[in-house]
Order: sequence, then structure tokens, then C-alpha cells
Amino acid sequence: MSNQIKPLLMKHYGVSPWEINVITSILDKRFKTEDEEIENTYEDKFVSHLEIGFPYSFNEEFFKWFDFKEWDRLKGVFKEMKRRRGDGKAIKIELNFSGEPDINFILQSDQSQWFKMEVEKIDFVVELLPYHLDKDKIPKNVKSVIYNFDQESARWKIITVFTDENKFVNSENGWKLTT
Repeated sequence: MSNQIKPLLMKHYGVSPWEINVITSILDKRFKTEDEEIENTYEDKFVSHLEIGFPYSFNEEFFKWFDFKEWDRLKGVFKEMKRRRGDGKAIKIELNFSGEPDINFILQSDQSQWFKMEVEKIDFVVELLPYHLDKDKIPKNVKSVIYNFDQESARWKIITVFTDENKFVNSENGWKLTT
């Protein structure tokens, strides 16, 4: 990891100033945090939305550099945000990590216990990345992957991948090209 402080962009709506302050106090230890309040488009029907773009790759080196203790604090804030809003389409959190490929997590479970599990299991994906990104299991030249939490199996799964020119969605029959 670089000793240079990199900018981290955080976009949000429906998030309290207190929550933003707590999150930035955690992130400012390692990043130059920039936050932008965005308009709610009402497309997703979520009360709150938080998107954090980490300027580093999603890997074990990141978690050692960021500090597991700080990561746990950040996860605690996410769970508290959900608890404060209750069940239903209360909050959607997107965590985007730069890299080759970019790794993106979308946390959006309606029920609090599933949301907590989503948050807790993010760092477990680090160990599974080599398996998930096996060149024989995903389309060629993947630039970005999107993880969604599968409640049936209680684990994170790659649901969508983007290549230079195409978007693929994971289905029961393998990767399906979409437009």
C-alpha cells in the first residue's frame, strides 16, 4: 500500500450528519475523504443510500493496511445504520474497490439479521477471490465484478461481471450475456 494519502469518494442520501461524521472519522485515518450528498432518484425505493469508493484493491493487504480493528468499527456503523432504519427497503450500501478487476459489494437485505450477515461476511470473500475469479469460471477480460448476497446459501456470490464491451449475469446455466 502506498504511504500517499489517496482520495476516497463517498456519495449518499438519507444519511444523517452524525452517521457521515462517524464514517469519515474512521476513513480519514487512511484516506482524504470527500463526501457528496446526492439526489434520491426513487428508482430503488431505499430510504438511505451510501456508496463508498475505495481507491485500493480488495485483498488481504488492504485489510492489514486499513487495520482490521478499523474495518470492524466501520462494519459496526453499517449495522447500526440498518438497525436505526428497521426492516424493509431502508438502506442500500455499495462498497466499491478499485483493482484488476474492480470488486463491488451491494448490501441491501430487507431484514436486519440478513443485513448483519452481509456486513459480517464481506471480509471472508478475500480468501475466496482466487476461486471466484478463476479464469475458467468467469468470462474473459473481466474489468469489474458485482457481488450480491445470496440468502439461500448465506454467502456472497458474483452476480454480474463487466468486460470491455459486455455485461454478463450469473445464472443457473452459467454466464449469460446481457445488453
